[in-house]
Amino acid sequence: MKKLYEVARLIRSKNAGPFCITMDIIFPSHELYEKVLESGALDGGRIAGLYGIDEKDMKRYELPLANAVKFSMPRKYPAGDFMDEDLYGCQYHRPLVLLDVQID
Repeated sequence: MKKLYEVARLIRSKNAGPFCITMDIIFPSHELYEKVLESGALDGGRIAGLYGIDEKDMKRYELPLANAVKFSMPRKYPAGDFMDEDLYGCQYHRPLVLLDVQID
């Protein structure tokens, strides 16, 4: 068992407009990308659960040419709102970093 940060080259989040967050996970090789996908660790429902949102609100995109997986979700509050905790959306990736990944 490894943590996602141990197998990914890059894990980041950022705004995708004022109402959405996008999170990117990029792997160093296509082989590792495939292994992580096969493990089910990046299942849309599992990631939605990490963020406490409904699975239908979590969009998942596989980008095999980039060895990447992208998730997009609505923000709880618009960027810059009085209740917003992260104006640029750059800290939303925190729950992903320590995600357990079962690979051989």
